[in-house]
Amino acid sequence: MGPHPAVAAIRLAVRRVLHDILDEHTRNPGERSRTPAGPGRIPEAPREREPSPLVLVACSGGADSMALASALAFEAPRLGVRAGGVTVDHGLQAGSDLRAAEVTLRLRGLGLDPVESVAVTVGRDGGPEAAARDARYAALDAAAERRGAVAVLLGHTRDDQAETVLLGLARGSGIRSLSGMAAVSGFAGRYRRPFLRLDRQTARKACMVQSLPVWDDPHNTDPAYTRSRLRHEGLPALEKALGKGVVEALARTAQLSRDDADALDAWAGRAEVGVRDVDGRLECAGLHALPPAVRRRVLRRAAIDAGAPAGSLFARHIEEVDRLITGWRGQGAINLPGRVVARRQGGRLVIRQG
Repeated sequence: MGPHPAVAAIRLAVRRVLHDILDEHTRNPGERSRTPAGPGRIPEAPREREPSPLVLVACSGGADSMALASALAFEAPRLGVRAGGVTVDHGLQAGSDLRAAEVTLRLRGLGLDPVESVAVTVGRDGGPEAAARDARYAALDAAAERRGAVAVLLGHTRDDQAETVLLGLARGSGIRSLSGMAAVSGFAGRYRRPFLRLDRQTARKACMVQSLPVWDDPHNTDPAYTRSRLRHEGLPALEKALGKGVVEALARTAQLSRDDADALDAWAGRAEVGVRDVDGRLECAGLHALPPAVRRRVLRRAAIDAGAPAGSLFARHIEEVDRLITGWRGQGAINLPGRVVARRQGGRLVIRQG
């Protein structure tokens, strides 16, 4: 008799991602191939066997990440992969250090090694949720570098994806925001999200049938947080008005939007070369001839290259810069985040820190 369907589902999702990681880790035929020994050639000495790749799971102790940790602990040894875990103590709640210590014990109990807890200081930039996220990813990046991990698994589910799409829609930030979270992201594809096609209930059920203790973060039910209100009020209201299947439809929208956004980004990258003069300045006439979706991507990239923080650069900023191209009436400079200034000078668009 096989495992419970929920357990089978989470293990299959992790197994697929581990296979992808292994394929990427071993796919380098140029460096791995040897020149055959022949006349006048000295055979190469046998190379030392490379250590098994290390994959970490980011675990808060909640149902999603505990289910992910259990699946990784089960699948990794069968594929010759080392598996470890990291929990991040944000220090935002009383006793958070004790919670982090409990999570590390649970991860070690699953057989993961190495396991560590990392305490961070959460700032205020971008609001509490964004600041906590930035601190968390910085800690995970550092842990991956410190341990030499090839990947970090994250427990985001299809429900999280639907929430992310709705938040992007509310911000009016364009198709890239509607594309939600990528299955692979971060430096060199460090972050992997195996559960984006699984719902939150599957992860919770997998924990229950395996008798895995889970911790429910009170922030997830605190109406002070936008995502919490969306999860407990917004999505249920949408399902009541539109019927079941809203979460699946939003997750599908994310994938379709990502495909479109990737294609437009590639187009903009090629188009940018053709709208710069010999000195590398953007020519307004060339920009004006581009389709709006492509032109605005060129402008956004130029603003980020000049020092504007990507997370603080919204559609309304790019629209104002775009008017220097499409609605030029002699208007003055546009101030952007990061002390970046955009102005039109002599038929050229100049974007730089002011």
